[in-house]
Amino acid sequence: MSALVALGAGAWTSAAMAQAKSEVSITRQPGILYMPTHVIERQKLIEKHAERLGVSGVTTKWITFSGGGAQTDALLSGGVDIVNTGTGNLLLLWDRTRGGVKGIVASSALPLALITRDPKIQSIKDLGPGDKVAVPTVKVSTQAILLQMASAQLYGADQWGKLDANTVQLGHPDAAAAMSNPTHEVRSHFAAPPFQYIEMKNVPGARIIAQSPDIIGGPLSQAQFFTTTKYADANPKIIQAVRDASQEAQDFIRKDTKAAVEIYKEVTGDKTSVEDLLEWLKQPGMMEWNLQPQGTMKFAEHLHRVGTLKNMPKSWKDYYLPVAHDLSGS
Repeated sequence: MSALVALGAGAWTSAAMAQAKSEVSITRQPGILYMPTHVIERQKLIEKHAERLGVSGVTTKWITFSGGGAQTDALLSGGVDIVNTGTGNLLLLWDRTRGGVKGIVASSALPLALITRDPKIQSIKDLGPGDKVAVPTVKVSTQAILLQMASAQLYGADQWGKLDANTVQLGHPDAAAAMSNPTHEVRSHFAAPPFQYIEMKNVPGARIIAQSPDIIGGPLSQAQFFTTTKYADANPKIIQAVRDASQEAQDFIRKDTKAAVEIYKEVTGDKTSVEDLLEWLKQPGMMEWNLQPQGTMKFAEHLHRVGTLKNMPKSWKDYYLPVAHDLSGS
């Protein structure tokens, strides 16, 4: 997270000097919770809606990163235009840039799951000093912050950072590989779908010991589009096209889930069977595809309470662009 650590008042200006442009570069991470982006890419929905809004010749370039930290670095350096990643990263960038980075719309709020193959760990309380938990980005990923919130709930508000030292930074595919290696020191993984299901199927003894709804008390958006306000101001129709494309993709997933899964497999190269993916999508919370941000203010409250956020937003609309303000977010 070098860009976040080093970010000063003007460090993001190269990203902010956005001009109206025809190629839109967008990042995402691995996993089925990013399936709306795969549908958007394959069906060229941003191009379609931009054309409808009078912006012709738009093309999109999709880039996959292993974690949100690399995505936000790319956004701040001007390397990409829009990112799709977790709530923690959005809030941190909104705070550090004094409102210079804001959300567009959410993509999904599928449950994240803390999974372990360590027989001695039955709950978060059993995590000892030497037990490593893989998260996409230490300290600021959605999973890392959920562990902080769980720690505060279990051990007291002043103990929110008790489990920070347990976390190690691994993208979900690498974490799944570590979980499959019986000699690897990482025996627990705070996973995003479908990785928890893959691990439970393939890793002996793997089981879920906590999920994001248990910690936060409901659905939590952990995939959303966000960008710099300068880019949004220079490209308002692209921002509207992203919203409209997201809505169409989410509707398509609900209407024809099998076709959406096939698109996901084709775009990502995931070798998991269509049948397994469809079965996993039937599990509780696994069809939370919504434009509105969910549970994000609870995240903001935690981050402000522990001093990570210097500024406490009054509502979710403070860190989301006006294109989303008609939604019933939280």
